[in-house]
Amino acid sequence: MKTYLEKLREAQARNNSWLCVGLDPDPEKLPIQATHQWDEPVLPFCKAIVDATADIACAFKPNLGFFLQWGAAGIIALERAIAYIPKHIPVIIDCKAGDIGHTQAAWAKGLFDEWGVDAFVVNPFVGGDAVLAAVQNRPDKGIYVLAHTSNPSAKAFQGTLTDANSLAYKVMSASREWTAASQGTIGFVVGATYPAELEAARAIAPAAPFLIPGVGAQGGSLEAAVIHGPDQHAGPLISSSRGIIYAGRGYDFAEKARDAAEKLRQQINQVKTPES
Repeated sequence: MKTYLEKLREAQARNNSWLCVGLDPDPEKLPIQATHQWDEPVLPFCKAIVDATADIACAFKPNLGFFLQWGAAGIIALERAIAYIPKHIPVIIDCKAGDIGHTQAAWAKGLFDEWGVDAFVVNPFVGGDAVLAAVQNRPDKGIYVLAHTSNPSAKAFQGTLTDANSLAYKVMSASREWTAASQGTIGFVVGATYPAELEAARAIAPAAPFLIPGVGAQGGSLEAAVIHGPDQHAGPLISSSRGIIYAGRGYDFAEKARDAAEKLRQQINQVKTPES
């Protein structure tokens, strides 16, 4: 059985990529084809994005909220989209689930055992129960724990990672304890919109894998994500959703998405290995 990190490393090497493509089917932004040709647009839209970027991305990240707004049809589409993604590419569900042990274990059973995803995003507000219950005895699975997010109000409760009394610092400081108590992979979400926080995060948790949102539409620092994102096992997941999947709104939306994904992959790789 491959561990989650082994699968991620292989996908990154295969596509020479640290790019994670977010799947966020927004009814206000879907291309014209969705309204003109498709009665139920969510699945064909997601499949088109996957087809266009599967050789460029190292992971896909469906956001549960964007599927829930379509009701039952959206959840069915999500399940089928997960099944459609090539098996060698990790799938991370962005659901920010965080509950006490037995409930969090139910999340893990549904996402890991029923849907077969590789990782999901966890909110640690209730404490270590939300973390350990998700990946205990699951060496082939992973979670990404919210540490310092990319949104403008992130510091209001999370504080800063340079303050040892902040919530964000305490969450990241627990990484060694959590990792020692679990067979699964435990990483962190750290936004690229706060470059200094990203640097501090890597110093606090030098071995933890990072999922880094905020590059693209949110204007985060790509350079900081590339420099401070890698750990001793693999590169980070540098996530972009709107900047890729809505790069075009016409009938050529998939081609535009591919172009945007390829451009971002090249930018990431250029920072990794700058021309001499």
